Amino acid sequence: ITSPAAPRALPAPPPEIRFNDVHLSYGDAPVLRGTGLTAAAGRTTAIVGPSGAGKSTLFHLLTRLVDPDRGAVLIGGVPTVAADLDALRRQISVVTQETNLFDESLRDNILLGQADVPEAALTRAIEAAGLSETLAGLPLGLETPVGPRGAALSGGQRQRVAIARALLRDAPVLLLDEATSALDARTEAAVQRALARTDGSRTTLVIAHRLSTVRAANCIVVLDRGRVVETGRHDQLMQQGGAYAALARIQLSGDEKVDEA
Repeated sequence: ITSPAAPRALPAPPPEIRFNDVHLSYGDAPVLRGTGLTAAAGRTTAIVGPSGAGKSTLFHLLTRLVDPDRGAVLIGGVPTVAADLDALRRQISVVTQETNLFDESLRDNILLGQADVPEAALTRAIEAAGLSETLAGLPLGLETPVGPRGAALSGGQRQRVAIARALLRDAPVLLLDEATSALDARTEAAVQRALARTDGSRTTLVIAHRLSTVRAANCIVVLDRGRVVETGRHDQLMQQGGAYAALARIQLSGDEKVDEA
């Protein structure tokens, strides 16, 4: 994966993101089979589906960890393979289920090398990520060491650190891959409200298993075996009674509660 000899400039943010008839196999195993979807500029698009549907692979393609076998991935109309690799990745912040933290202070783990960050901006990111209560209980506040791989923090606290880091970076594209899976319902709702307040300034793609996480998205894309099978908002998809409604029924039969309206 390298930059092209004559890279094309990326457009002003926030960008529209498109996957045009994308095919990708890992060895002999096909993962995406003609996937096509559009994430509107400045909006939140959620991607749901069963395990192995190819959801995380979409993020790998967008960040050019892999390139498609056929088809194109475009950010603001520019194919990712035609953009400068560093410039492309500077456009994107990624928060995953597994959070990478370092044996440094909480402040260092949120800043992650950013210099000259105003204290007010840092405070806003901490509040939006739901970290304020955690911070108040730490003996040294932001200077508290988090331990190797963040061992001094809980799983939910580590995820909140990663979300604060991404919000502080303020990239035009935000990718959330099960980024709130370890949060309780109250904290997750608070984080979602904070993200909604910045809707319009960035293009957000969300992968989530819990449908309560994605029900407020501007568009929900249902992926199954590498193909898009449904798109729409939560209430529309529930009324259709298709793949999304089936996922909701499965969750309703367990601990997850998803309203049908």
